[in-house]
Amino acid sequence: MSARIPTARRSPPPRRSRWRRRIVRTAQVLLAIGALGLGALVIAVYVTRSQLPSFDQLRSSPNGQMIRVHAVDGSILVSLGPSYGQWLPYGQIPQVMRDATVSVEDRRFRRHPGVDPIGLARAAKVRIERGRWTQGGSTITQQLARNVFLSSQKKFGRKFREWILALAMERKFSKDQILELYLNKVYYGGGAYGIDAASRRFFGHGAGRLSLSEAAVIAGLVKAPSNYSPTADAEAAQGRAGVVLNTMIETGAITPAEAADADPEDLRLEPAPRQNSVRYFTDWALPQLDLLIDEQDAPLEVWTTLDPAMQRAADAAIRAQTPAGTQGALVSLDRDGAVRAMVGGRDYVSSIYNRATQAQRQPGSAFKLFVYLAALENGHKPEDSLVDEPVTIEGWSPRNDSRRNSGAVTLRTAFAYSLNTIAAKLGQEVGFSTVADMARRFGITTPVNTRPSMVLGTSNVRLIDMTRAFASVASKGVAVVPFGITRVSANGEEIYRHEVDRSRVLVAPYVAAQMTDLLQTAVNAGTGREAQIGRPVAGKTGTTTSAKDGWFLGFSSGLTTGVWMGRDNARPVAGLSGGRAPARAFAQFMRAAVAKRPIEQFETEVTLPEWQLEPDEESYFGAPDNTTFVDENGNPFAVGEEAPATAPAPPEFDPRPAPPTPQEGSPERMDQDWIDRATGRDDRPRRELSPRDESRREPPRGYEGEERPIQ
Repeated sequence: MSARIPTARRSPPPRRSRWRRRIVRTAQVLLAIGALGLGALVIAVYVTRSQLPSFDQLRSSPNGQMIRVHAVDGSILVSLGPSYGQWLPYGQIPQVMRDATVSVEDRRFRRHPGVDPIGLARAAKVRIERGRWTQGGSTITQQLARNVFLSSQKKFGRKFREWILALAMERKFSKDQILELYLNKVYYGGGAYGIDAASRRFFGHGAGRLSLSEAAVIAGLVKAPSNYSPTADAEAAQGRAGVVLNTMIETGAITPAEAADADPEDLRLEPAPRQNSVRYFTDWALPQLDLLIDEQDAPLEVWTTLDPAMQRAADAAIRAQTPAGTQGALVSLDRDGAVRAMVGGRDYVSSIYNRATQAQRQPGSAFKLFVYLAALENGHKPEDSLVDEPVTIEGWSPRNDSRRNSGAVTLRTAFAYSLNTIAAKLGQEVGFSTVADMARRFGITTPVNTRPSMVLGTSNVRLIDMTRAFASVASKGVAVVPFGITRVSANGEEIYRHEVDRSRVLVAPYVAAQMTDLLQTAVNAGTGREAQIGRPVAGKTGTTTSAKDGWFLGFSSGLTTGVWMGRDNARPVAGLSGGRAPARAFAQFMRAAVAKRPIEQFETEVTLPEWQLEPDEESYFGAPDNTTFVDENGNPFAVGEEAPATAPAPPEFDPRPAPPTPQEGSPERMDQDWIDRATGRDDRPRRELSPRDESRREPPRGYEGEERPIQ
C-alpha cells in the first residue's frame, strides 16, 4: 500500500485593508501638495531675490521717519526721529559686538538658511508650556527683513512674507553682509539706529572702541529698547547685559574669566539730554498718528493743542505742591477737548510713566459726580432734603469721616461736605448699575463695579477720563473727547485735520446746570475751598482709604483741570487729601492758565422739564454765584468792592467744632442757612463779619474734612 504524500496548502494572497489604502493615498496627496508647496516657495524666494535692492542701495537708505511737533502757538515742542552714527564696515565692527549680538539674538546664525526651524520649534514648545508667546523664533536675517521692508504687525501674513524675504536675502547676501546691515540699521532705543549711534548716545564715543561690557549692554537693547535703556533704567540694562554675557559663555564666544572681568555696573553712562514734562504729552499724542494717517516714510509736521505757557504753569504747580516722596499728575482740557497741559509725573527723566493717562487709581469722592448726576437725572433737585443717618446696604455700612451724622440736609449740603451716607442712599435709590452706566456714559473706560461701596469711588479710573467727565458737565452735558493733534502735513501738504464732534449729548442741559451748581458750592463753602482762584470755580475733591490718593477736578472760564497725587506703590501718604495739596495745585495752575481769559459766570439757572415742575412753577432751581468772590488768598469780598490789598490767608480747616466766640449773639454755623447766604440764595441782609468771624464758622454736624471710601 503506497503512502499518500501530503501536498502543501496554498494560502490566499494577503488582502490590503481599506484603511491602509486610504493612508497610502493620503500620504501620496500630501507629498504632492508638499512638492507643489516647496516648488512655489522656491519660486517665491528667487522672485523676491531678484527684486531686492543691492547691498550698496540698502547701505544708503536709512529707515525711520522724522517728526517735528509744534505747540498751539506754532513753536517747536520737540523734534523726533532717527539718529544715525557712522556706518561701520564688517571688518571695523568690534569682534565683541558681533559675538554679543549673534549669541543673544541668533546663536545658529551661521548655520541656518535665513529661517531657523529649530528656533521655531523651541518657541512653539515654550508657547505650549506657558500658554503665551514668551520667545520669538526670529533670526537676525528675519529681524533685518522686518526692520527694512515690513511693519511690526503680528499677523501670519506678515510673518510669512518675512520668511520669504529672509530666505531671499540669504540667497543674495553673505552672512557677513547681513550682519553688517543689521548692526548698522537696527533700532537700539533713544532714537539711535545702529551700533555707532547707540554707542555715542549711551557711552559718549563711537562703536569702534566698544568694550565687552558696553557691547553686552547694546546687544541687550534689541529685545526691548524702552525697557532696557540704560538712561531710563540702569538696573534693568545691567541685568540684561548679564544675560548677554552668560549666553556668550554658552556659545564659547568668551570665557567665564572674561565675563567676570566685564562688569556692566561699573560702566560710565553718557548723561541723558535734558527732557521736560512736554514729553509726557508727546508720548501720549504721537502714537495716535498710526490711527490718523497712513504716511510712514515722509517727514511729518505735527501741530498739537499744547499751550507752552500752561504747560510750564502745570509743571510748576505739580513740582511745588506735590508732597515729598509722592508723584503728581495734571491734565487740563479746553472746552472743545483740546489738551492744553499734561504732566504725568514730577520728573520725566527719572520716570517716563504717564500717571495722567496710564495710571489707574481709586478716585474717592470725586466719583460722586456720577452718583449725583444719576440722582439729578432721576428727578432729584439740589434743594431736596435727605436724612444723614446710619445706613446699611447689603451688609455694608458707610460712615462719614467724622463718624457722626448731621440729620436732615439738602443735596447741596451733602455734596458740598461729601457726606457718605447720602451718597449711599442715592446710589441705592437710583441703582448702582445706573451709577456705573452714568460713569461709562461720561467716558470712564476702566471697569466699574456695582457693589454698594462703588458710590465712594472704589473702582480704579484714569485721571484723563475723570477730567473728561468734568469737562462734559462744564460743556452743559455735551460729550467732550480729549485730543492732542489738530493737523498733520507731509511735504507741505495737509494730510489730516481734526474735527470736533459736538453732537453727542450725555445728559439734559438742566441736569448739567444743577450739577454745576453743586460743584460750585463744593468750592465756595465745602471741601474744595482751597481751589478758589478769585473767579467762579466748580469742582470736587476726592480722597481714598488711608490717604493713598488725593484728587481735585474742576473747571473755570472754559478750562477743566484734573489733579491726582499719591505714591506709585499705593502706600498711604500722611496728611494727603483732595482738598489740600491737589486743590492747591489746581488753584496755582488755574490762576496762571485763565489769567488772560474773561471771567465767566456759570449758567446754573435752569428750566426743568414739565414733569418735574412744582405746581406754582416758582420754586428756585439755582442761580449763578455772582454775589460772593474771593481774593487771591481765598478771602471773600462783596461785588463792587476792591479786593483787600493784604488779606490774611485762610486758616487751615480744623475739623473740631469751633469754640464759642465773644461776639454778640450766637456764633454762625456753616449749615444750610450759611450756605444759602454764602452762595447768594438768601435775600436777608448779611451781618458784617471780620476775618476772624469767618474762620470760626462750623461745618454741619458730622463733617470732619474730606471723606474716604470705607472698604
